[in-house]
Amino acid sequence: MKLLRTIRLDPSDTFIFDRAAEPGEWAVTGGFAFAGDDPGKLEGKARAAFRSGFLGVGSLGWSTLVQIVEASDQERKAAIDTLAGQLLAHFGAPGLADAVAAAEEEFAFAASLCTHPHDTLIAMHRRNDNGEIHETFRALRPKHDPKPLRAFSFLDVEGEEEAAEHVDLAAMAKAPKDH
Repeated sequence: MKLLRTIRLDPSDTFIFDRAAEPGEWAVTGGFAFAGDDPGKLEGKARAAFRSGFLGVGSLGWSTLVQIVEASDQERKAAIDTLAGQLLAHFGAPGLADAVAAAEEEFAFAASLCTHPHDTLIAMHRRNDNGEIHETFRALRPKHDPKPLRAFSFLDVEGEEEAAEHVDLAAMAKAPKDH
């Protein structure tokens, strides 16, 4: 089966997000992490995580991109167990059975995004429209042959057009941490 792993093509995630996911972590979309927040009031790095972050289940860090990879049944189960533990410890899951069920649902959704070939990169844009959270996904693949991706490769993009938006990465890097 295919699942999503975080990938870091350059160091930008380490200054865009308060906590960057480690490369190679199993990942889910992570929208549940914002369940108690008003997305319209998020600022800085929290806003960046809301808009474009996939959640690494081990570190609870964020990644701008994830990669479609093959996963064994044992790896899937271990990832579900890790996320279930995080849901219990950090997100107020009422019990282990509920946490496991929620983690299974998150990974089922992540697996549903894996309809492209292995090593395809997936990017996300999350937005809030009148209290409803919408996520759109884009597949990024090398234009021609399957060479390893570099930070500034030219890619074919599939998915919705991304909303025009200006993000000042330099200002975000200089912003104080939200601890």
